[in-house]
Amino acid sequence: TWKWVVGPMFLYLCERLVRFWRSQQKVVITKVVIHPFKTIELQMMKKGFKMEVGQYIFVKCPAVSRLEWHPFTLTSAPEEDYFSIHVRIVGDWTEALFNACGCDKQEFQEAWKLPKIAVDGPFGTASEDVFSYETVMLVGAGIGVTPFASVLKSVWYKYCHDATNLKLKKIYFYWLCRDTHAFEWFADLLQSLETQMQERNNAEFLSYNIYLTGWDESQATHFAVHHEEEKDVITGLKQKTLYGRPNWENEFKTIAGKHPGSRIGVFLCGPEGLADTLNKQSINNSEADPRGVHFIFNKENF
Repeated sequence: TWKWVVGPMFLYLCERLVRFWRSQQKVVITKVVIHPFKTIELQMMKKGFKMEVGQYIFVKCPAVSRLEWHPFTLTSAPEEDYFSIHVRIVGDWTEALFNACGCDKQEFQEAWKLPKIAVDGPFGTASEDVFSYETVMLVGAGIGVTPFASVLKSVWYKYCHDATNLKLKKIYFYWLCRDTHAFEWFADLLQSLETQMQERNNAEFLSYNIYLTGWDESQATHFAVHHEEEKDVITGLKQKTLYGRPNWENEFKTIAGKHPGSRIGVFLCGPEGLADTLNKQSINNSEADPRGVHFIFNKENF
C-alpha cells in the first residue's frame, strides 16, 4: 500500500511547496473599488504575473485567515498593467475581506493600511480558446459573467489597437441573471464596447442579450411601459433587457443559419443544468457533414 501512497503524497507536497513559494511573493493592492450591492473590485500588481483571458487565481488574506484559499476569476484583460478580481460579499470570509479593506468605513483608506494578499496562479480555463474561433457564443449565468468581462475587455483593447489581426469576427453574448444586482459594474463595460463599435461602424460585431430570469409579470410589465425609449431603463444600454429564459433551440438555429459552414465556439460559465442544455443543443444543431456548421461546447461550472 505504501508504494501507491508515496507517489501521490510526494506530488501533493510538491504542489503545496509551490503554493507556499508563490504566496510569499509580494502582491500590491493598487486600488479598491466599491460597486453597488456589496461587490468590491481589487486591482493588484505582482512581479512576473502573466495572464490570459478567462483565467482564475487563488487568493489568501492572512488578516482574515492564514490557511483559507479561495478561487476568483480574473476580470481584467492581459493588455492592462494590473490584474483584478470582483468579490461579491456573500459569506463570512468575503465579509471579513470587505472590512479588512476598509470598505465598511466612510473615510478614505490609506494604501499602507490595506491588508496583505497572497496570490496563487493564474490557472487556465476553457475560456482561453475564445480567440481561436471566428464566431462565438458566450453564456454567463449570474456571477458567472466574470470570465467574459476579461474576454470582452481584451476584445476592446485588441479592437482599438489592431482589429485586422483579430480572428474573432462575431460575438453573441448572453447573460442570465435572477435580479439586477450585478448590472451596475458590468453594464459600464458593455456601454464602452457598444460605443467603440458604433464609432468604428461595426455595431454588428457584438450582439448581446440580457435576461432577467427572476422577475414576475407585474415587474416586467412596469418596465415594458418604457420599452420605446432609446436606452434600456435598467442597464442604460441600447439593447433592451429581456424577461424569462432564452429559447435555446431557436437561438442555436438562428445562429447556425447566419454562419453556415462555420465552427462556432460555445462558452459557458454557469450551473450544471444549463451546461447540459447547451451541450445538447450544440450536438443537435451540428451537422454531420464536415463542411457544415459545428458548435464546439466549452464549459466551466461553479
